[in-house]
Amino acid sequence: MVGSPTDEAFLKQHVAGHDAVILAIGIDSTGRTTLFSETAKAVIAAMKAAGARRLVVITGIGAGNTKGHGGWVYNHVIYPLFTHNRYTDKDRQEAMIEQTDLDWTIIRPAPFAAHAGNGPWQVVTEIPEELQLRSITRAEGVTFILDCIENGSFIRQKPFIGHS
Repeated sequence: MVGSPTDEAFLKQHVAGHDAVILAIGIDSTGRTTLFSETAKAVIAAMKAAGARRLVVITGIGAGNTKGHGGWVYNHVIYPLFTHNRYTDKDRQEAMIEQTDLDWTIIRPAPFAAHAGNGPWQVVTEIPEELQLRSITRAEGVTFILDCIENGSFIRQKPFIGHS
């Protein structure tokens, strides 16, 4: 099955019969985009039509109050030069999701890395000003996503996850 993440009819067909949706999309572009907000609109409509309640969304560091919490290289090089435009739209995506009555969780992972950072990874919902989460592996992210779905964790919250 191949379809566009913004195709509401396609999504309705594939969300039907499921209890939860994981929204994990990305782009490889530095230009302006509306992909994240357009996809949120289509996913929300498909979930409402199907009666699905649980939505777990992966945005990332740079969305909402995680901006400025990724370490010097991310904050001063990667974000302003490469990811600023996508996070502008991810902020729109998050606002749309927050306005629904779905059981949503918006996960904001630190930048993905090939190897785990030192010590255990952290899950933070109230972000201290000085906190910098610099990395998380994809496997750690998947573990967290599955825990959120299986245990109903972090409903209507935006956990920031990663290694300092």
